[in-house]
Amino acid sequence: MMRRSVSDGGSSGGWGEEEGKGWEVRPGGLLVQKRGEDGGGDAAAAAPPPQAPPELRVRVLYGSAKYEVAVSSVATFGELKKQLMEKTGLQPADQRLTYKGKERGNTEYLDICGVKNRSKIVLVEDPTSLERRYIEMRRNARIQNVHRAISDISLEVDKLADQVTTIEKSISKGNKVAEVQITTLIELLMIQAVKLDSVPSEGETCLQKNLQAKRVQKCVETLDMLKISNARLKSVVVTTKWETFDPPTTAQWEFFD
Repeated sequence: MMRRSVSDGGSSGGWGEEEGKGWEVRPGGLLVQKRGEDGGGDAAAAAPPPQAPPELRVRVLYGSAKYEVAVSSVATFGELKKQLMEKTGLQPADQRLTYKGKERGNTEYLDICGVKNRSKIVLVEDPTSLERRYIEMRRNARIQNVHRAISDISLEVDKLADQVTTIEKSISKGNKVAEVQITTLIELLMIQAVKLDSVPSEGETCLQKNLQAKRVQKCVETLDMLKISNARLKSVVVTTKWETFDPPTTAQWEFFD
């Protein structure tokens, strides 16, 4: 804001030129722009609203694919990348846009770079992004293989655990089982433990691996206790009643001359 000088004793005579150009002096010596004659607001407020910048339709080439994108002429290449993400699936950080043989930065404006309606822009994926995606794909494949291996071992452990339960119920009822059944079951469980040790794991797969290892350990410990209990049981002697037959009858033979 401009204020008038007080050297003239408070008179407004020194502001005649400014007032003629649309300025007026308010009480207290404050110089402001004149209001409209109709009292409806400042002259600037009566000016028509600015028009929106024109919209462009640019052609984007991405490999063998072609896209036509509607974008504001005053948009930046970074804003164009955000629109292309919806069509291509590429994140803006993984996009490289080239116009007239030159890669354009995110902060460069389309109109300043000379982009017009129907202009052609080339999109390529950042090479480092391709490498990151390849590494991620290999990592995901490795994790899936680990999940599959642990799942297969889990199914085998389920079957062996059911056999442990069956033997446990039999011994608890006083029925002695063959010791070879217990030792064989322990060996099968140890085989699954060795398989688990050979499975590389990390993160969530490591938790699953440890869970199965604890199941195997618990089953082996249970069988060790059952082996002791089974040894204390007396063997059940099963007697079979044999069927008896009457002695054969002797027949008298008739002799002929």
